[in-house]
Amino acid sequence: MCGCVGKSGGGWAHYVGQEKLRPQTGWLPVAFALDWGRPPRHMNSTSAWYAHADQWRYETLTAGEILSPTAPAGDWDIGLIDYNIRAERMGWLPSAPQLKTNPLEVAKAAKNAGMEVAPYVAEQLKSGALEMSCEDPDAPENWPRNLFVWRSNLLGSSGKGHEYFLKHLLGTDNG
Repeated sequence: MCGCVGKSGGGWAHYVGQEKLRPQTGWLPVAFALDWGRPPRHMNSTSAWYAHADQWRYETLTAGEILSPTAPAGDWDIGLIDYNIRAERMGWLPSAPQLKTNPLEVAKAAKNAGMEVAPYVAEQLKSGALEMSCEDPDAPENWPRNLFVWRSNLLGSSGKGHEYFLKHLLGTDNG
């Protein structure tokens, strides 16, 4: 018995870490607003933890050090977190939270301005009146509010950079 679900060599629980999230069926439509639009865009966990556990503060590598020799000339010596910020601003990398301002307040402001939400947000981002939360992940309004961990000991042993999690995510004095 290997839990292969009718498929030799694969399926549910065949390899450690490959289990499917069975209860997901119940909460997925509600959690990811599948009645509004599909597919949902999820933030990758590597970027989330890199930002919210402040691992970027300890990064000693710049993009210029790993740059392809065939890359065009330019200012490549910025931090790797800056590329995440660029990707989020351009809509390439889903993130949460997205904005420093509550989205419900943004929608109200757009309505009061007599505009649709999308053009209002674009205008406000361009003017600097509305800011992305990724630009300041340490601000209290930008801290993660929900965390769902499935079959893991994230804060005990599974998080890569355990001390960063303790110090920056939980606020302990040291790891």
